[in-house]
Amino acid sequence: MLLRHSGALLGAGLLLAASPAFADPSPALDRFSFSVGAFNSDPKLNASFGTAYGTLQTGDIKPGRFTMPRITADVLLGDSQGISFDYYQYKRDYSGGIANNTSFGSFGTLSTFGSANVNTKLDFARLSYKWWLGSGNTVFGLGAGAAYYRATLGVTALAAVNGQVGTLSESSSGSAVAPMLELGVRHAITPDLRLFADASGVWKSSGRFHGNIYNASAGVEWFPIKNVGVVLAYGVTNIDLTRENNSFVDSSRLKVRLQGPSAFLKARF
Repeated sequence: MLLRHSGALLGAGLLLAASPAFADPSPALDRFSFSVGAFNSDPKLNASFGTAYGTLQTGDIKPGRFTMPRITADVLLGDSQGISFDYYQYKRDYSGGIANNTSFGSFGTLSTFGSANVNTKLDFARLSYKWWLGSGNTVFGLGAGAAYYRATLGVTALAAVNGQVGTLSESSSGSAVAPMLELGVRHAITPDLRLFADASGVWKSSGRFHGNIYNASAGVEWFPIKNVGVVLAYGVTNIDLTRENNSFVDSSRLKVRLQGPSAFLKARF
């Protein structure tokens, strides 16, 4: 639903951008741009699962480097305002040893040992309205909008409850829409060589599925061809999401830190 609505908004922005009535914007901005690329990261994961027997905690684990796809688009409306869209999917599985001991009062202790399988998946999409301040080679941006995220978390592990050994299998999923703020700066060394830095924050403090997602990145754009270029950047993303369950089962929590370089192929018009 969100992707369909955002596509309609971007299409409308493209039609507006084609209008000859606008003056030339800052050389640091494009009327319309679309980027497709990938983010190569070395994630650190920490998850906890609410079960009927207590909370299962993985501790800090490192699944290893991986590359996830990402797409972005920007439409300039007039000379100083615009629409920005971003989408990526984090999907990573982990197989390895975890050790956990949780006491739940007089009912006993939940202990996990040996090998476990942890499955994580996060879909993230944002749509924001931006205001650009400045008209020369350097502009500063302020953005406000909404983000949609959906997370799925699952685990299968060998566990013992009060001396009884068996396989523990738990899963949790949820989705939410949360408000978002953005900051950015763009600088054109030349019209075909530009620098940028961005930061954004998504937070939802209430509801059954809440948490925050923060992102910061900086990089360079180079256009060897007038309308086609490459983007190289380095970014950090922190994800901390909690899904509350019923009063008899503890909540589930996913914490992920992504850090590494990204590369995009960018088209501008």
